[in-house]
Amino acid sequence: MESACIFCKIAAGEASAALVYQDEQVTAFRDIHPVAPTHILIVPRRHIVSVNQASAEDEAVLGRLFLAAGKIAAQEGIALGGYRLIVNTNAHAGQTVFHLHMHLIGGQPLRYPMG
Repeated sequence: MESACIFCKIAAGEASAALVYQDEQVTAFRDIHPVAPTHILIVPRRHIVSVNQASAEDEAVLGRLFLAAGKIAAQEGIALGGYRLIVNTNAHAGQTVFHLHMHLIGGQPLRYPMG
């Protein structure tokens, strides 16, 4: 855990968030600035800065992010209508918290590109 990382603190239960899913590798919670009716962040519980820092040892947790996304979409009732998964990497892509995370966005028709 990175001591100053808010996502590490949420995953460890040291900071509050509206949790929607958690297992031994992944934590998911509602985004505090949603861009759609359903906007959930899915994070590995272990600190990984971004996709650029992911390694072969992260393969299982990266796959788990996608499996968790499917479970959460079904749980939220948006799986059949559709949803978007977004992973931003570094500042030019809009990454503002430097802990790898996936945005699960849905609950309404989404235009492309978003914002």
